[in-house]
Order: sequence, then structure tokens, then C-alpha cells
Amino acid sequence: MPILRVALDVPLATLFDYRADDASRADVGCRVTVPFGRQQTVIGVILEVAETTRIAAGRLKPVLRVLREEPALTDADLQLLRFAADYYHHPLGAAVMAALPARLRQPGGKRSRASGAVQAQSRGITAATPPRVHGAPPLTGEQARAVEEIRSALGAFRPMLLLGVTSSGKSEVYLHAVADALAAGRQALLLVPEIALTPQLEALVRDRFPGTAAVSLHSGLNAGERHAHWRAAQGGHARIVLGTRLAVFTPLPELGLIIVDEEHDASYKQAEGFRYSARDLAVVRARLCNVPVVLGSATPALESYSNAAGGRYRLLTLESRIGAPPPRIACLDTRAARPVDGLSEPLLAAIAECLKRGEQSLIFINRRGYAPVLRCPACGWVSACHRCSAQLVLHLKDRRLRCHHCGHQEAVPAGCPGCGNPQLAPLGQGTQRVEAALSERFPRARIARIDRDSIRRRQAWPEMRRRIHERDVDLLVGTQLLAKGHDFPHLNLVGVVNADSLLYSSDFRAGERLYALLTQVAGRAGRGGTLGSVLIQTEFPHHPLYQALQRQDYRAFADSLLAERRQAGFPPFIHQALLRAEAPRLATALDFLAEAARRARRLAAPQITLYDAVPAAMPRRAGRERAQLLVQSESRARLQEFLGAWMSELVAARATRARWSLDVDPLEF
Repeated sequence: MPILRVALDVPLATLFDYRADDASRADVGCRVTVPFGRQQTVIGVILEVAETTRIAAGRLKPVLRVLREEPALTDADLQLLRFAADYYHHPLGAAVMAALPARLRQPGGKRSRASGAVQAQSRGITAATPPRVHGAPPLTGEQARAVEEIRSALGAFRPMLLLGVTSSGKSEVYLHAVADALAAGRQALLLVPEIALTPQLEALVRDRFPGTAAVSLHSGLNAGERHAHWRAAQGGHARIVLGTRLAVFTPLPELGLIIVDEEHDASYKQAEGFRYSARDLAVVRARLCNVPVVLGSATPALESYSNAAGGRYRLLTLESRIGAPPPRIACLDTRAARPVDGLSEPLLAAIAECLKRGEQSLIFINRRGYAPVLRCPACGWVSACHRCSAQLVLHLKDRRLRCHHCGHQEAVPAGCPGCGNPQLAPLGQGTQRVEAALSERFPRARIARIDRDSIRRRQAWPEMRRRIHERDVDLLVGTQLLAKGHDFPHLNLVGVVNADSLLYSSDFRAGERLYALLTQVAGRAGRGGTLGSVLIQTEFPHHPLYQALQRQDYRAFADSLLAERRQAGFPPFIHQALLRAEAPRLATALDFLAEAARRARRLAAPQITLYDAVPAAMPRRAGRERAQLLVQSESRARLQEFLGAWMSELVAARATRARWSLDVDPLEF
């Protein structure tokens, strides 16, 4: 009698055995409905078919139904999921089920009607028919060389890093590479870090390949849309798939090319639950499927740059802007010209000049709200979140104090809760305060604020982009939502407010992140053929980071950072894992980690370094106390061997009131 080993969405590192008289090995990858727990029916995925089981015959439950009417996950799909679950030490069943659309995880889920529309779009398109590439501008020499390198790699695994300055035409290289993959009868997967970038790239792809079925996959889709698009990709009807990090697991039976745009972006790392890196798994998937993978960025992650410098990745470069010179970057010393409401007089004067010329300006501040904190000058009270180790941010328009970490909000008090003083003062600047200051200084200017508060409505961001392109906006105030990949041809001035805040960070990646962020936002200036200008307000104009930024030489900056990392023993020269714990009391979390450390020391080889348990950088979040324990090794293989044994012991250990998880290759501490 066949025994099915089924992956279920449970936090246990095991498969569950069921009997099925009519099953065979051909059913591996199929979904099934099975009984689980007390009179509960759940969906699972068959991962193995065996002849024997350790479960007593009387306790072995039957499968209720094998769902063969839906296509199964292939061996290649399951191989990637097994690797991800093993490497990140996440329960295999939970990893497999997380990769499926919500409708396929629910018993009785209906087939999406929308899938027919996507399939109809692709009818008549044969895999061997070269796609038409309408309106493609001529390639520069650098672009042509990059395209030829990618074309020559089709049909083989070759990881490539496309290092291209902003506005150098990386997207055009992507589109030509996709065209070559389609002409070879293959599918292409394009990953982007943010939902906000997906519609823009999707429109570009649809315009360039009007006869080719393309779908998007991201969290902004409803359940029916996501199911339909996923099915179109799995069935081979969709030839181009654009998506955010979860799309790396999308079944693609004829995959021929993977592209990861803005590959340095931290959004590719899942921050909760299944803590995988989509960028790193894209490389793994390319190796498993024997296809090329292109990682593109103006400021690659140091891990990727190190791989390229060491020869593991092929380095492709685009060093020249297309149609415009690189922007001029200058620092405004705020010690000499103190800002008012975050804006210095030299910056305001530059904005005024842009307005006179009819050009658009962007004021970049990576903090939404009106002010980061509300303070009483009489007694020193500050608006702290009672659930987090953070301050409540003032949102003046609706007179609310909001925590940007846990979502708690409350009304602005009429007076100080400590002493009753009615004169509470906002400290610092956010997008709302900068917007208000600009409105007062330039009352006739058309100002648009772009942050997560202003684009919550589904069509708000596309509508805002249209207004910007049609020059219905003079001044933009925005966060990092505006820094990535957007092309606004009439925007010639970028002013950066509060850049210094990241310099105070204890995170060893802070400099790398700040350089990347400022490079990205600086790249928005002067994309329409005129010389752009970038003004950075800072108290440290001679800081090496700002000096490197003004030279616009990423490779020199990256080389210096790599030298520092090597000397300090930081990634990419060391491999890390972080055991996180949280509980109602900090002592509970630290006690769990202390016990975990004792177990680790019994297992650890000399090549493993184990640090003491400490509170997290933000010790309290959403009412729970958090702590962490860092483990590292110069050998990735040794670290993985140790983590496997350690996790087995922790899973088998006695129960604890602490919730815990392992983060392999952590980006946040």
C-alpha cells in the first residue's frame, strides 16, 4: 500500500504519513486534502511516496483526496524549496505551503476565472517565435557588450553582476536579455524589491512585448489575481513573470533567465517567519535550472560585489549615463547655515531657482509623519510608545501619534501627561513638516508628498506618477519610495534632509546602506538631458562617505569597505546566524537563549564563534521583549553543519514561553 509523505503548514520539521491505495510516485508534487488534528481538514503537498512507515497501521489515516486536476509542483520546484528550507532551517512543510497562492492552501478553493484571460492572451504564441521588440532605442557600446554576454550564457548557469550607474540603461539591457530568452522559447523571471516598482516595469514590458503574455506577482494583488497569475506562469502561458521576493518560488516549466533588479535592496530578505533571501535563492535557482542570472544595481551589496571581484560572478559594467551627464553632488554645511524646519537657506534658494525655470525638485527625507517625537519642554516628557522601545511619531494632519513599528496610535494630548503643560513641541522633521514648510515658503508651488501614508489608496501612486510626468507637480517631498528606479525627466534638483542620522548607527552595514540610498536618490536628478544637481545637508561635509559620493565612484568606495570588513571580521568574510527570542518578559527570552548557548557550546567545533545573548537593538516591540544570540564562522559549510545539529536539539528541548526563530545571513540586528 503506498504511503504518502505530505508537507503541511505547521511549525514542525517533519513530513506526515498518510495511506492512499490509488497513489503512485507520479503524484509527487500534487496537493492533497488530509485529516489533521481534531476533525480538521487541511491542504498539503505530496513530497514522497514510500512503501513503509513507522506509524502503526491502526493510527495511519487515509488521504481524503489527491487533487490531480491541478498541475503538480515539479521536481525542480521542490528541489528549490528543499534547499531553502534546509539552508534557512525552516520547517519544510511551512516553506512549501508559503510558496503557494492562498487559494491553493485552502480546502475547497475555487479555480480563478481570471486565469482564462491570461491564457487567452497567450494563445497563438509559440515558444519558438521570436518576440517583436517595438520602439527599442539603439544600444550603447556598453549595453551591447552586456547584452551579448547574457545572450551567450543562455542555456547554462552563469551568475552575472550588472554594475551600472543610475540612468545608464540597465532596464534596456534587461529587456534585450528577456527578448533573447523568449526567442529561445524560454520564460523569463524579473524580480524587483518593491511593489511600487512593479507597475512601472510591467508597463514597460507590455509596451515592448505587446504580443507576449506577461503577469505580475506581488502582495498588492487580490487572491484571485495572484492565483490566476501563478497558474499562468506554472502552465507556461505567461512567458514573462515580474514579481517581488516571493515570486522567486513561482513554478516556471521553461525558465531560461532570471533578473534581479536593485539586487542590493534589503526588501529581498524576508524579515519574519520564513527568513529567506530572494536574491540569494535566485542564484541557487539559476544553478539548479542551469540558466543565467543577472543581478543589477548601481550600488551592489558588498556580498555580490565581492563575488564579482573574486571571479565567482561575471562583472558587467555600464559606466556612462545615457542622454545626460552625471548630476553634480554637493554638501551643504548645516553648521554654517542652520536649517529651519529642516530646510537651509541655500537649499531653499536652489528650489526657488528651479521653480523659476519651470523644473521639478525633490526634497528627500526618509521619515514620514510630521515630527519623529512630541516633547514637553517643561518636564521633558516625550511621546513614547508603551508597546515598543520607540517614540510615537506626530501626524499633525489628523492629530494622531502613531508608532511606525507596531501600529499603535492615539490622539495628540491637549496637554503634557506629565505636568499638564499645553505647549508641547514637535522635535525633528518628517515628510509632513517639510511639506508644510515648503507650502509656507512657496505658496504658489504645486507640492506633492509621497510616502506610505499618502499612497495607501490603491490607485494613488499611479495617479501621482501621471501627475509628475505631466508636470502637474512642481515640488516632490518623499521617502525612499521615490529613490528606486523612477524616471522623472523634468526633475533636476534633489535636496537631501537629515542624511546624517544613519551615520550614528551601530550597524556595520549603515555606511553601505547610506551610500546606496543617496546614490539612488541622487540618480533621480537630471534624467531628461539637462545637468542635475544634488544638495545634501550635513554637519559632516568632509566625511569620507560624502566625499566618495561626490566623486561618484562606487567601486573605490566598495573596495575600501571590503578592506575594513576583512580587517574587522565582518561579512562577506564571515558567515553569520542570529537566534532570536521574544517573550512577555526580557528575562524569559534571555533565559531561553542562555540554555540555547549551553547546548551550542557542547556542539560547537573550534571554527564556530558563539557570542553572549543580548537584548535586541529595539528590545521591546508590540508588547514583547526581544533578545538575540549571534553565531558565526569563516566556513559556511561548518556553520550549516552546526546549525543543523543545534536546531535539532532546540526543537526537541523542553517547552519554553519564549517564541524563537533562526535568521541565517541576517541583515538586521
